[in-house]
Amino acid sequence: MRIEYSKKAVTTKQAMDLLEILPESEQNFALEFIRKLVLVWDPDFTKVTPLEHAEIERAEKEIENGETVKHEDINWD
Repeated sequence: MRIEYSKKAVTTKQAMDLLEILPESEQNFALEFIRKLVLVWDPDFTKVTPLEHAEIERAEKEIENGETVKHEDINWD
């Protein structure tokens, strides 16, 4: 099986890395806060913002054009 990601997914991973530098107690607070924001905005997890819609379309085009990053090429540490 070959797993590949949109190049945008790598940027999302970098954002998560920033969250992980917080102390664990602060990470839990931040994640709970984000969860509450998402649930208030979209309780069914079906909405996307105009920016997210554009990013999804761009990522789909990248995948169609073979502009992906291989799973094994990503440094997950």
